Amino acid sequence: MPRKPRFYLPDIPYHIVQRSNNRTACFFSSSDFGIYINALTDALQTFHVQLHAFVLMTNHVHLLMTPSDSQGISKVMQSVGRTYVRAINGLYRRTGTLWEGRHKASPINSEEYLLICQRYIELNPVRAGMVDHPSEYRWSSYQANGAGKAIRCLTPHPTYLSLGNTHTERQHAYRELFNCNISSEQLHILRDCLNHNYLMGNERFKSDIEAALNRKLGYLKPGRPWPGKNE
Repeated sequence: MPRKPRFYLPDIPYHIVQRSNNRTACFFSSSDFGIYINALTDALQTFHVQLHAFVLMTNHVHLLMTPSDSQGISKVMQSVGRTYVRAINGLYRRTGTLWEGRHKASPINSEEYLLICQRYIELNPVRAGMVDHPSEYRWSSYQANGAGKAIRCLTPHPTYLSLGNTHTERQHAYRELFNCNISSEQLHILRDCLNHNYLMGNERFKSDIEAALNRKLGYLKPGRPWPGKNE
């Protein structure tokens, strides 16, 4: 069966997930995370893509990115994949790929869902039971968005910048968002949109993207949550 064509519109944020093959480890030591971040930073600069949030888990990664053209995200993921796999295979004397096929991608309506998506990404280690609070996990954009640490590969999204007039105000307002849980319905929508490469937004957002692409897209309407694995 032929692969569905990927669509990326400039200036639209996308929630991306890349999983390891058979959900085995893709990071084997703390230095591996640094190798991935360095490869990602270089690719983002080369292909003019902005990264707003990320988390590197032991067997998958989540990224929230905005491209400047239709090919940027694909080129970033291809570049990082090749660079990281080559480095890891050399370090550990292994062969073959680390990744499970193509990455998943869901366009995000920034007005409705961007900060929810950022929180979802940064809360992954908490949902996985690895830490009690996202500030305790090193390999996450919460270290910048919530704690103020400088991370070179990150570019704050305008929706995040609107939280306050100064770095301190924005970080405080952002931390406050974590006092409220993401609802089960929102979790269901996030996961299902990502798993099926659906867009995440209202009917107007869907119509605007379809008009820009001149094609119909899959769309998950809000509904009753059904059981699924935390991701």
